[in-house]
Amino acid sequence: MNRRSFLSSLALATTAAAIAPTRLFATTPSTRPRLGLIGCGWFGGLDLESFLQLGAAEVVSLCDPNAHALANTLQLVARYQATAPRTFADYRGMLASGDHDIVIVATPDHWHALPAIDAMRAGADVYLEKPVGVDVMEGEALVAAARQYRRVVQVNTQRRSNPHFAVARDRFIRSGRLGAIGLVEGYCYLPNRPAEPMPPVEPPAHLDFNLWSGPAPVRPFVAAVESRGWRNFTEYGNGVIGDMGVHVIDFVRWMLGLGWPELIHSTGGIYVHRDASANISDTQRSVFRYRHLDVSWEHRTWGGSRIPSRHWTDQWGASFIGEHGTLHTTLFGYEFVPADGSPREGFHLLSRTGDLENIDFEPWMDRFLGIQALHVADFLKCRETRQRPAGDIEEGHISSACCALANIAQDLGRPLQYDPKNRSVPGDAEATRRLARSYRAPWVHPVLTHV
Repeated sequence: MNRRSFLSSLALATTAAAIAPTRLFATTPSTRPRLGLIGCGWFGGLDLESFLQLGAAEVVSLCDPNAHALANTLQLVARYQATAPRTFADYRGMLASGDHDIVIVATPDHWHALPAIDAMRAGADVYLEKPVGVDVMEGEALVAAARQYRRVVQVNTQRRSNPHFAVARDRFIRSGRLGAIGLVEGYCYLPNRPAEPMPPVEPPAHLDFNLWSGPAPVRPFVAAVESRGWRNFTEYGNGVIGDMGVHVIDFVRWMLGLGWPELIHSTGGIYVHRDASANISDTQRSVFRYRHLDVSWEHRTWGGSRIPSRHWTDQWGASFIGEHGTLHTTLFGYEFVPADGSPREGFHLLSRTGDLENIDFEPWMDRFLGIQALHVADFLKCRETRQRPAGDIEEGHISSACCALANIAQDLGRPLQYDPKNRSVPGDAEATRRLARSYRAPWVHPVLTHV
């Protein structure tokens, strides 16, 4: 996408022409913050391009144990700046220079915590992909590091910067039009877990698979791991809930002003595609209990969607059910259905007319990048003011931990009550033990007393 298309999409995403601070576009190479990217895969490229499109940073370093990913990202950077960044396979070599103002961490989930903490220790503010980590104690350590080193850490939960979510919240929740809300149903029905076996193969020569595996157990390599297929394995993440669910739980908490749930329970497993190589759940139903409110999560990677969809992204969202109606929210739109049968109200960002009709399927990525840029702009603004950003690390940690705790509850077959003050599950030694996973040597799990 060229700069003209990008700025147009940015304006459309906010329904206003001038959303990004003009000073972001007016910086010169000598005044731009120096940026390093750790993790040059698909999302790393999207995150980096948002900074580049805003003209907001000079990219000085790229890091990935996959040489092909490095080469592709070098080509991306070359479209925006004349100076080629340094390249590294090991993030420790990249951070040793100590000359980064910003570090993006967009690795697979099992590699989020250590590079982010080390980047903060090295003096950088961090733009961190969600979830913040794979286990609860990684998140606790990330929050501790951000506060100890006084770093601005923005988690890429970009719905917090999405204007139509704020509009829906204000029009229907804060205004009282929904009335008392007793249930929120989050869901994802996208078929994003392969149903077939994936035969093990030798890792390709361009990938240092041992370094890529890092603190995770080394499991047989399958080709899909290179193209985001690592999400299908519990060694590297928390499955669909840890990928898609963290977004939904996060924006629901943000829209309703919720913190930690009082109780979490979850059921599910591999019910349908039992012959697949993937070991994450293909079915899961979780409930996060708050006072006078349940927030539920449901995903199936089989059987299609039970939600009427205008666009594929409509199969992933949340419905706020109140006494006066239901508010349906998705990545690109919202719809309010009054309980009394009066006309529906709504908005869809992919609509040529802004309403719920005339959906245009082509520009969805342009619109998404516009939303993403708003989240990056918020991070850049907070770097200057030293205030906490919209997706502050503590909020990202709570949402990520909810997903990890749901998986623990599912595995143990019992509800959990997490105590964030004491960082334990009272009365449940096994659940407390699972708050921190084992790291493969020589990597060491971060601890709160030494971040």
